[in-house]
Amino acid sequence: MKRSQINEIIKYTIDAMKKAQFPLPPFAYYSLEDWKNLDETEIELVENMLGWDISDFGGDFKKVGLTIFTFRNGNFYAKDKYPKPYCEKLDYVMDGQVLPFHYHWSKREDIINRGGGDLAITLYNSSPEDFADVEAARALKKGTFMDTPVTTKIDGKEITIPAGGKVILHPGQSIAVTPGLYHSWQGVPGTGDVILFEVSTTNDDRTDNRFYKASDRIPSIEEDVTPTYLMFADYPKYTRFDFLKKD
Repeated sequence: MKRSQINEIIKYTIDAMKKAQFPLPPFAYYSLEDWKNLDETEIELVENMLGWDISDFGGDFKKVGLTIFTFRNGNFYAKDKYPKPYCEKLDYVMDGQVLPFHYHWSKREDIINRGGGDLAITLYNSSPEDFADVEAARALKKGTFMDTPVTTKIDGKEITIPAGGKVILHPGQSIAVTPGLYHSWQGVPGTGDVILFEVSTTNDDRTDNRFYKASDRIPSIEEDVTPTYLMFADYPKYTRFDFLKKD
């Protein structure tokens, strides 16, 4: 992705959230100089990968993509330092935009439509072999969908749908997504952008996403202009800090 496109996407999302009267925390607006001058009192922003995250999954962002802002998060690799067991994110979905099929090995989440348009979410169970062997699954270019019914909950009510079934989340509704459950979504075309929130267990987007087809989750950046805002993947380059290393 080009840096100029990333700047535009973040500005678009900030403006949309202001219009919807959803305040973001101060670090959502930090400038490049703010990040360069970050000190130890805000090291959690870097080590827990808080802030902006954008992906086009190697394609056309407006068709297939996602804008994320992480408000709070724990850390898989430093539970003593960061004992927080939960994560909260904004997943901003443009009208008609698709998120590709994927599941998480560790993360358990509720996906919540906070306002705007409708969200269509499609679900498949993963195979036991796909879900059980992390290293083997990562080496494969394609996952496995099971032809079995999917059982989950919408706002506390248990539902069962066929494999590949679709659920529409209207504003105010939420759905539970368990580890190993393949899910893909699309902002229902013509209903408007979706202000989607995610409440989950601790999350690490570098290691806990298993896509049905191989996909570039963290995009490579063409630096055609100076960053207006940073994404979490930029922090090691522009701050004095880095992500905590795995043991």
